[in-house]
Amino acid sequence: MLITFESNAHTDVTMFADIAKSLIRMMGHSGTIPSAIAAKDVPAALKHLHKALEAESPEGIEGVDSDEDAEPEVSMDGRAFPLVEMLKAAARENEPIMWYEKK
Repeated sequence: MLITFESNAHTDVTMFADIAKSLIRMMGHSGTIPSAIAAKDVPAALKHLHKALEAESPEGIEGVDSDEDAEPEVSMDGRAFPLVEMLKAAARENEPIMWYEKK
């Protein structure tokens, strides 16, 4: 399942549901899909997301697999980047953000 985030301030962002739901909760939202964040609440959601991402990011890389064929793991910061950019644009332009399941 895919979740799409929309805002008039930014291009749409689509991501896998498990990651999207985690990020939605990190923003301080219940995780309900579909749902939205009002324009006045976007700055607080961005702040919550930044705090949660900082708390989750590792201080160092441990247990790095030396297998050259192994796929590199994408950090939550990396996965959150498009949504963070959308939140910044929505805050700047005072726009809401909505999300829904994309079928």
